[in-house]
Amino acid sequence: MIIEHQGKRPRIAADVFIAPNATILGDVTIGAGASIWFGAVIRGDVGHIEIGPGTNIQDNVVIHVNARHDTQIGANATIGHGVVLEGCTIGDGALLGMNATVLSEAEIGA
Repeated sequence: MIIEHQGKRPRIAADVFIAPNATILGDVTIGAGASIWFGAVIRGDVGHIEIGPGTNIQDNVVIHVNARHDTQIGANATIGHGVVLEGCTIGDGALLGMNATVLSEAEIGA
């Protein structure tokens, strides 16, 4: 489900796979070749979320922001099942394992 929020609609490259029950809301940009799997929630309600090209957002991931820090995910990263990201930066090629939690202003490299 793609949802506009406060006048901001997600910007999604044409070839991105989005599972039918994933939710993408607000100020979100998703690069070419990325994939958003079942049950994922990407919520750009109070800031911007950038998902780089080729990145894989697996099942039941939650990505959101806070008023102080946007969330950025680089190219070709893999965000494992059940991960929670809030207001953080994930580098190109990073692999986050299942159920990891990365909170405000943390920076994770590849």
